[in-house]
Amino acid sequence: MKHVAIIGAGIGGLAAAMRLAHGGVKVTVLECQATPGGKMRSLPSAAGMIDAGPTVLTMKPVFEALFCEVGCQLADYATLIQEDILARHFWCDGTRLDLMRDQQASLENVRHSFGAAAAAEFHSFSRDAQYLFDRLNDPMMQSAAPALRRMIPMMLRSPGTVMRMDPLRSLAQSLVRRFSEPRLAQLFARYATYIGGLPQASPALLALIWHVESLGVWHVKGGMKQLAYGMEACAKNLGAEFHYDSCVTRFERGETGRYQLECNGRFISCDAALFNGDPNALARGFLGPEASAAVATQATMPRSLSAHVMSFAAQVEGLPLAAHNVLFAAHPDQEYGPLAQGAPQHDPTLYICAQDRFGSQTTSGQERFEIILNHPPSAQPAVPSQKVREQCQTIFLDHLTRHGLSFTPRPPPKSLTMTEDFAQMFPGSDGSLYGRSPHGMMAAFARPTARTKTKGLYLVGGGAHPGAGVPMATLSAKHAAAAILSDLTSI
Repeated sequence: MKHVAIIGAGIGGLAAAMRLAHGGVKVTVLECQATPGGKMRSLPSAAGMIDAGPTVLTMKPVFEALFCEVGCQLADYATLIQEDILARHFWCDGTRLDLMRDQQASLENVRHSFGAAAAAEFHSFSRDAQYLFDRLNDPMMQSAAPALRRMIPMMLRSPGTVMRMDPLRSLAQSLVRRFSEPRLAQLFARYATYIGGLPQASPALLALIWHVESLGVWHVKGGMKQLAYGMEACAKNLGAEFHYDSCVTRFERGETGRYQLECNGRFISCDAALFNGDPNALARGFLGPEASAAVATQATMPRSLSAHVMSFAAQVEGLPLAAHNVLFAAHPDQEYGPLAQGAPQHDPTLYICAQDRFGSQTTSGQERFEIILNHPPSAQPAVPSQKVREQCQTIFLDHLTRHGLSFTPRPPPKSLTMTEDFAQMFPGSDGSLYGRSPHGMMAAFARPTARTKTKGLYLVGGGAHPGAGVPMATLSAKHAAAAILSDLTSI
């Protein structure tokens, strides 16, 4: 029986464990942390466990297909509930816009907030985003190794695809051209940050993210972490073994032709190793010299954005928050300038997840919040001082106050997870939460694929193709498992 060791129990590693165990190989998952999920973290609070990582779940069919293809049912392991309100958006001038599960309702809301011309532009934008997704889903996301040469014939047969991709413009430039209403351009420009990019440097193609979100947003009953626990339980039922507090520090070829992993001072032999971490960690030598040549520099650099994240419980007063909320910067033309220079923002846009408002629930008393502020990666991580944490917290709270929000009790500095903290949690990442930056038209082709240059070592997760995000990391496991099973069979 062939043995595959998976380094890391993030969503990609969990999905790969399910597929490989179902494929008939022995699977051992080695995870440095005490629980599964990777960046899908949760923290305790006075109101219960709070999501402190991803909160938006899209592309439910990806997860249904994963469970179905290993002979299981998603509903037996996790409960996903669709949200009626995709997100509620607030501007400093008092304007509010709800984008909805019902696409016609979204159109009417845009018309009500911004007028008939803006609604027509929004309708055209939505139609083009769907067109791009439909044309590029199979040759890009569903392909194990996308190549430009394979896409050129498709583009030649469909000139409309190239026109809608708007390849000579950035996302920000394309949106300014499409929308006469600057607040709508500001709203959809923010979608570049969902995969760690700046709108003025990311390709206009990223407009298709809106279509992905418009297909539906779900929440996981009990918190996002429950999805990780469900995937772990399914993998165990299929035969996978999990070892936590187990840190792998070296990968090398053994004398017998198999591979050796050094983990907590002992050696584990395997026929293949699957790395569910930031590929940049390999280039930095975190798994030893043999693994350092696994990926090319251009596959991991430049780095994507990071974030500061505040997770806490409190009573809130002010705005009528939904479950997912965006509070926009007052000056969109200046918003991303500091990030482009590697500096923190002074007039940021904030994302707020009000976890106890899923399903449009009404709340009383203390409730749970996660608030995210974009931030540059940190090349030289150091534990932030109390003063630095307090300064960062002030940026958060000042912006919330400008929008009319107040929290009781005031969130303490310890509720804050900063870029430097993420850099410590995920070695070699520089705190970057999305792997390689999506900047430039060819960025999608630069990400590393499942097979690396080091024989026996494979990649899975948000740092590998097809990219960042929970559904994308899950799709990467499909590519990785297929590559490993094919190669083991070939051998």
